[in-house]
Amino acid sequence: MAQVNEQRDATPCAHVSKLDAGVKPRILGGLVTDARRDAPLWTPDPDRVARANLTSFIATLHEPAISSYAELYRWSIEHPAFFWPAVWRFCDIRASKRPGRDPWDAVGIGLDRMAPPDPEAGPQWFPGARLNFAENLLRWDDERPAVIAVSESRARRELSHAEIRRGAAHVAAALTAQGIRPGDRVAAFIPNIPEALIAMLGAASRGIIWSSCSPDFGVAGVVDRFGQIAPRLLLAVDGYQYAGKRIDLLGRTAAVVRQIPSLERVVIIPHLVARPDVSGIAGAILWDEWIADSDQESDFAHLPFDHPLYVLYSSGTTGLPKCMVHGAGGTLLQHQKEHVLHCDLTATDRLCYYTTTGWMMWNWQASALATGASIVLYDGAPLVPPRALWDLVQQERITVFGTSAKYLALAQKEGLEPGRTHDLSALRTLLSTGSPLASHSYDYVYRSIMRDLHLSNISGGTELISCFALGVPTEPVWRGELQGRGLGMAVEIFDTQGRPVRDCPGELVCRAPFPSMPVAFWNDPDGAKYRAAYFSHFPGVWRHGDWAELTPHEGLVIFGRSDATLNPGGIRIGTAEIYRQVEQIPEVIESLAIAQDTVAGDVRIVLFVRLRDGVRLDEALQAAIRAQLRAHASVHHVPQRIVQVTDLPRTISGKISELAVRAVVHGQPVKNVEALANPESLDQFRDLPELRLPS
Repeated sequence: MAQVNEQRDATPCAHVSKLDAGVKPRILGGLVTDARRDAPLWTPDPDRVARANLTSFIATLHEPAISSYAELYRWSIEHPAFFWPAVWRFCDIRASKRPGRDPWDAVGIGLDRMAPPDPEAGPQWFPGARLNFAENLLRWDDERPAVIAVSESRARRELSHAEIRRGAAHVAAALTAQGIRPGDRVAAFIPNIPEALIAMLGAASRGIIWSSCSPDFGVAGVVDRFGQIAPRLLLAVDGYQYAGKRIDLLGRTAAVVRQIPSLERVVIIPHLVARPDVSGIAGAILWDEWIADSDQESDFAHLPFDHPLYVLYSSGTTGLPKCMVHGAGGTLLQHQKEHVLHCDLTATDRLCYYTTTGWMMWNWQASALATGASIVLYDGAPLVPPRALWDLVQQERITVFGTSAKYLALAQKEGLEPGRTHDLSALRTLLSTGSPLASHSYDYVYRSIMRDLHLSNISGGTELISCFALGVPTEPVWRGELQGRGLGMAVEIFDTQGRPVRDCPGELVCRAPFPSMPVAFWNDPDGAKYRAAYFSHFPGVWRHGDWAELTPHEGLVIFGRSDATLNPGGIRIGTAEIYRQVEQIPEVIESLAIAQDTVAGDVRIVLFVRLRDGVRLDEALQAAIRAQLRAHASVHHVPQRIVQVTDLPRTISGKISELAVRAVVHGQPVKNVEALANPESLDQFRDLPELRLPS
């Protein structure tokens, strides 16, 4: 088993990146800090540290040299053959038993090879082990609440662990009666409701592959995804409600069905009306009728560790979405590590992550059932009314609440002060992901939400269905930083020459295999698409595409996507460095920056801003924006052009798309506008007089 040396040769660099505003910066290593960085924003009290799952896990290792998270992290990447089995045992992963032996023949094969998995060369995890993903999530067959569902269009529902288990058994039996077998695909065009979770568990219990899209996708977006994987069955709803608006989906579903010839059956779940008319959809049946005659005995197919569980999709803004196949064992083991050790989840917790079924956080949240925790599903708009999510946290006594960095920024702009207006006494941890969390959002959390709160800024991706960097419940939270690299994840920051560096920005990479790597890309038999996506830049190293920095606290700062990094005058600037400053200006709701090619062969920074209603981008506001960037970032961050727009293009999962805007500004086609939630917004970026260059 190869060992990974964790950045021992990493060198600090002299590049200075100003991250924060409000006080005079000072240089620490190569990272600009400020007076508030001399002390953490939050430190867990000794009792919390003593009770943490992470502390108990360290005790089980019987390794005298491990007494801190930094030591545990180093050990986890240097000794994967010991670390991952320790996680398996601590989290009580259920698998086929072999008397007197471990459930696996080996921890891994070819784990010194960082490349797409190969049946012969590796990397492979836990060959010989056989398990079932759904069995692990459904192990709590009792009457405690497993799922609490709150929706704009339905009354609150509460289902016990036993009810979820029975529902999954009904679905599994109905799928088997339909002739759907392990390895076949079931697709779902569905909101974040209990039926989605139950159907996924039913499919997984029989080894059937699950894939889902949220109902805000257009027909082409759904077909671009599901059409590639040829599902035999489609689940959909008659419609949904968002921000008070009722949206019918039957027509859209009928159009999807006409374009995917592999579909044999369509199951419609009534969501807006009791008995919708499904006669216009070929092969359609209502949910209750479909499962009416199915057996409800649980039956879990034990399959190899890497048996396909999910197909997830890239955003698809540069072409057809990539179809990433994730294995059951790797997904389960990685999620258990993150839930139990990094989020400190137990069977007494209530977890809510605001998500759709088209975002990997839906899959991530579902796995929390394996801990015995309750999960709270929310189907509706987060800011209609503005306090909707904080009302949910209060009413359901949520202990771990997850949302996006964008939501926290908008909540701050709305002037929400949930710590004053709501009873948040049950809340213990706040999770944030989706885009970099600005330093001023850290201030907002500890000023306006709660002082004694673990703010866990996490970052990963659909590609790994998990995280490269996470919260650490036993360690302090420092302003603007993700607390630490995930256990077992050999994450480093590389410069352009592929050398590990500290205290300056670079490419976020992973140097060693991890269990939740995709087992394959769909329709990629020789792995060419997989290698091109992650292994073409630095041979033998996973390049993730984030521009990031490793801090003196062993934390991370993420500046944005490296493919959207700006490079005026040869100085690389992450777009998040600009956004975190500009969006502190009260008039600015959100912003988007691109590099526009110039006739001189360089680039200039162009900043697009969406402003509050009634506000115009006059000379005074432009001057304020430039002054903010000049004072708190650098002269290189100041845009040469600032343009007001009414909307910014974003993917279905809510991430703004700099690449789409850059293509339009340069007169290039956007290869897949169906990947955008609001493709019409691109029209306002075409042929802008402010951006015309001299001929």
